[in-house]
Order: sequence, then C-alpha cells, then structure tokens
Amino acid sequence: MGVPLPVVWETLCPNHSLEIRVKSNEIFHKKLIELIQAQKGALYADVERTLNELSKKYPLFISSNGQIEYLQAIVETYNLDRFIQNTYSIQLIKSGHKSDLVQMVKSKNQIGKGYVVGDRSSDITAAKDNELIAVGVNFDFAQEDELKQADFVVNNFKEILELV
Repeated sequence: MGVPLPVVWETLCPNHSLEIRVKSNEIFHKKLIELIQAQKGALYADVERTLNELSKKYPLFISSNGQIEYLQAIVETYNLDRFIQNTYSIQLIKSGHKSDLVQMVKSKNQIGKGYVVGDRSSDITAAKDNELIAVGVNFDFAQEDELKQADFVVNNFKEILELV
C-alpha cells in the first residue's frame, strides 16, 4: 500500500481507538501471512526472471514499509532469498521514514550508488534523499503524480534490465 500500516489504520479507522487499530492490524496481518504462505497470491510478471538476472551482477536488498513477518513470509514462500541479500522493514527505523531506512541499508552495506525501485512517493523520495536513482514501477498502488518524480518509470518489471 506504500505507507506504514499505522498510517493505513489511521486512514481507515479515524474515529477508532489506537487499541482497536492495533487489534485490527494484528488480525489483518495474521490472515495476510496465512494467504501468502498458502500461495493465494503471486509475484508480478517477470519478477523472478528479472531478480535472477540482476542478482548475477548486483547485490539486491528489500527496503519496505511492510512489517518483518509479512516480508519474511513473501521471501520464504517465493524463495526470494536466492536473489536478495537482505530484507529491511520500516519497523527497524524509529522515525518510520523510508528515507531513513534506505540510508541505513546504504550504510550497513557500504552502497555508494544504486537504484531504488518502487511504486510510491516514499520510494522515490527515499532514492532522491539518498542520492540514488529512482525507478518508479507503474503497478497496483502507483499514483501517476507520484511516479512523475522518478528518474525512470517502468510498466513491466523486466524493463529494469534495460536501465541498469
């Protein structure tokens, strides 16, 4: 969805207590992970092939607004650890800002230059704030006005191979 889950619940349930939002998130999160593990979803087209090609030349990292257990379920269910060096959740950063998370990833992995690929303004801003190249992906949650800020925009994941 492109934003941390507390923001999702504040938006969906503005008149509910924090306690109800937390409980709603717990139920949602549990069911979402169950669905992922049951493979009731799928990766976008050409993701595995593209990650495979990229991982032969570059270290790849996930830096996400998603929660740790959610990200772990996706990586394990789809065996993405064969391509991905490490996965970083927004939960690791007190500020809750994607830019700070990407900065941490850069620092921990001694990254000087690279790309941030994502579908939301938080991804594009994180790239710009960290002097990385922003690649906007025009998928489900993408907003046209947010993608305008990206250095490049792709409509299919495999198009990334032409950029790097």
